[in-house]
Amino acid sequence: MSDIKVLIVEDEHFLSTILANRLKKENFEVSQAFDGQEAIDLLGSQRPDLIILDLILPKKSGFEVLENLSKDPQLNQVPVIILSNLGQQSDIEKARELGAFAYYIKVSTSIDNFVEVVRNVVSSARTGQTPQIKT
Repeated sequence: MSDIKVLIVEDEHFLSTILANRLKKENFEVSQAFDGQEAIDLLGSQRPDLIILDLILPKKSGFEVLENLSKDPQLNQVPVIILSNLGQQSDIEKARELGAFAYYIKVSTSIDNFVEVVRNVVSSARTGQTPQIKT
């Protein structure tokens, strides 16, 4: 799986680093952005196979990043997994309407389980299938 590129958009450096290190250990190629504008700028020059996106970000929110992705024909097919502290049903619905593939609440998601979700989403996207995801 070493040719699989994941972009982590997370402003909490500690969490981003833990997640990046764990994914690198699983042979994913990982890039990181620490605010919404940096994510949009990175996406202008690279196309990841998967985006892990927080919603509460400096400069531009995760919702604004999703809106930009949905308008870009080169990027609107890239699966986006939301990993956020926002757990309101309205936030979940808004993220899904903007094209988020799956939604996970940080406090109730273990790193090991999340890495398995990443593997499942990437594998399914590559084969054109819909992954079995629990949110």
